[in-house]
Amino acid sequence: MKIEKYKMETSKGKLQYNISGKGKPNIVLINGGSGPIEGWMKILLEISESASVFSYNRFGVTGSDKPKESQDGITIVETLREALTIAGFEPPFLLVGHSLGGLYANLYARLYPNEVAGIVFLESSHPKDITLNEYQGNTVKTMNKIFTMLDSLFPHKQFNEVNFVKKTVNQIHEIDTFPEIPVFVITGGKENRMMPEEVRKKRLEHQLELLSLSKNSKHIIAEKSGHFPQLSEPTVVIGAIKDCVEQICTVNYN
Repeated sequence: MKIEKYKMETSKGKLQYNISGKGKPNIVLINGGSGPIEGWMKILLEISESASVFSYNRFGVTGSDKPKESQDGITIVETLREALTIAGFEPPFLLVGHSLGGLYANLYARLYPNEVAGIVFLESSHPKDITLNEYQGNTVKTMNKIFTMLDSLFPHKQFNEVNFVKKTVNQIHEIDTFPEIPVFVITGGKENRMMPEEVRKKRLEHQLELLSLSKNSKHIIAEKSGHFPQLSEPTVVIGAIKDCVEQICTVNYN
């Protein structure tokens, strides 16, 4: 499916976005690191049949402006809130955070608990994932350092969100409270041969820890998927989002 993209002017620059469908609750799709709107193409049509869905490209991604400041979690959350306001997209939201987008969903819910009705963590990063590099081999560690050095050669890339993950994690840790909302955690079950066994085990532990954020939580394994279940098993992701919508509607709209 082709996703129509529009542009809005925010206080920090132009952002590409899409709004599809009608219905409640309003769903906000939060991409993984440097991920484009197109990453949602296999789920957007179906979930927008019964709900309003907002998706966007963060600064530095495809047609959105390049970032002019550090893209840490709070900056990204505040930019997203401004974009939602400009678009007339009102809370409460169901946030769907893929990979790094899961950290932003986590932080958003802590900063603005009254605006978040539920979260689907989709192969989401956990704050503790920053420790996983300790278990990587020397080759991977060296490559990561090289990529960081290369990024510093390009002015706009020094503001890239991947350079501020640690700061984002610290911002999450600074806020102890998390709202009592439905939380769904979708984890890819397909083994990644490039990932050391110790890393795989630790990461799974972290995925399960996300369940402790709420008493109303559910873990779903996307058996045939790696890091992108929304592309490899869209029906699993669609089903989880619809289940979360149902729980939210039962509580808030009855």
